Formats: sequence, structure tokens, C-alpha cells
Amino acid sequence: MEHNTHPKKEQAFVMVKPDGVQRSLIGDIIKRFERTGLKLVALKMILPTEAQCLTHYNKDDTWFLRKGNGIIENRKKMGAPIEKEPIEYGKDIITTIVKYMTCGPAVAMIWEGNSAVGVIKKIVGGTEPSTSDVGTIRGDYTIDSYTLCDFDGSRAMRNLIHCTDVPEESAREISIWFSPSEIVSYRLIGETMLYDVNLDGILE
Repeated sequence: MEHNTHPKKEQAFVMVKPDGVQRSLIGDIIKRFERTGLKLVALKMILPTEAQCLTHYNKDDTWFLRKGNGIIENRKKMGAPIEKEPIEYGKDIITTIVKYMTCGPAVAMIWEGNSAVGVIKKIVGGTEPSTSDVGTIRGDYTIDSYTLCDFDGSRAMRNLIHCTDVPEESAREISIWFSPSEIVSYRLIGETMLYDVNLDGILE
């Protein structure tokens, strides 16, 4: 978010992934965000492309190495063979994610409001559903785990939803999936109670 932008204008990118769409959870997920007071300013169903996904998940070698080491530790615990270097296991993650994200339709959204990124991240929960907190989307609606993904041959985590991790990433993620003309600027009546300083016009 730019320094001259009002905090209530912070935007967060969210995507209901193909498993969320296939399990008919779009409405439940949207409801969770609406109830906080965040404002939906863009929404569309899409078929993600490989190019979009690779641009979105722009990871570096440090990330690949860290994730690959985690996979190796899991494989050791399961007694599975170690057949690659850590960095190669890390790169495999992106390959499997792209295959997963392009397998069917997804729903892309932009939500706006004070601390939008942090609020949504809290509601979505941790990346691994089996250890995500009760009350979060991932914790309540699915049961996948890193161990299960590794056991099944390094498949992508089926965790229903993507959300922007930090505010500094919002503009980049949004630009991959939306054009400026698709983002609607409007006033939500409920914003009066959330943000108006004087609460003018509440009483008749």
C-alpha cells in the first residue's frame, strides 16, 4: 500500500482455488470476508494459465531450498527414499502447484478495507489445513497436510484458497489477475459505521 493511501483503502488479492470451487465453498468463503466489513471491489471466475501462475509464484532459490529441506525431513520420517537435492524438491512444489491451479476454474477477488491483508490472512488460516486453527477457512473446511502430499508423491496442497501474504505484495498480485478497469470504486453503506468520523445522517 502506498504511504499516501488511507488505511481503509488497503486491498488484498484472494483466489478460491479449483478445489474450493469444486467443493461448492465459494459462497461460504465470501460470507466470511463480508461479515468483517471488508468491501468486495472485484470478482470473476477464471481459468488460471500456466504463465499467470508462474508469475504469481515467483519464488527464488532460497525459498526452494527451505521448502526442499522440509520435504526431505518429511520423507525421512516416513522412511521414503531421498532421490533429489533439496532445491529440486523445492522446485517440484511450484510445478505441482501450477498443475493444480490450472486444472479447473478458480474465483479471483479483491477485498478492500482497513488491514485487509492481515484480516483475510487471519480468517484463511495457516497454509497446512490439518494444523490450521479451528475457526479458519482452511481449518474448518479441509484436512490436507504436508505429510499426505509427500506420501502421495509430492502433489500440491489442496488448501482451498490463496490470499496475499503481506500488504507489499498486493499490487503485484492484483496486476497479474485483474486490469484496472475491472476494479470497482464505490461506497458501501456499512462503511459509515466502520469509518465515518462524525456518523452524520444516522438519525432521521
